[in-house]
Amino acid sequence: MAENIAALYENGVLRPLSPLKLRENQTVYIQILETEPDVDRTEIAIQNLVAKGILTLPSGHSDIAPPTEAERLALAEELSRAPGKSISEIILEDRGPL
Repeated sequence: MAENIAALYENGVLRPLSPLKLRENQTVYIQILETEPDVDRTEIAIQNLVAKGILTLPSGHSDIAPPTEAERLALAEELSRAPGKSISEIILEDRGPL
């Protein structure tokens, strides 16, 4: 039986993020496929629950992937070069005098 599972490596041990259907002392072969370093564990858990039919996503849920860390940084850099006041200046003005 072949099965793909997500696991977390901590303190020298691989810890599966979902239960495994294995017998006690059963030998298995493991293939390591690295994920991006900024993987959101919550998203992985949600995907596992949806795949097993335990969770149903709300109607109107988008399948558009969120931006990667590199895309977020590039956007932040681009926005920082936009003309006008910074968001912090706008917030301070909006608060008024202390």
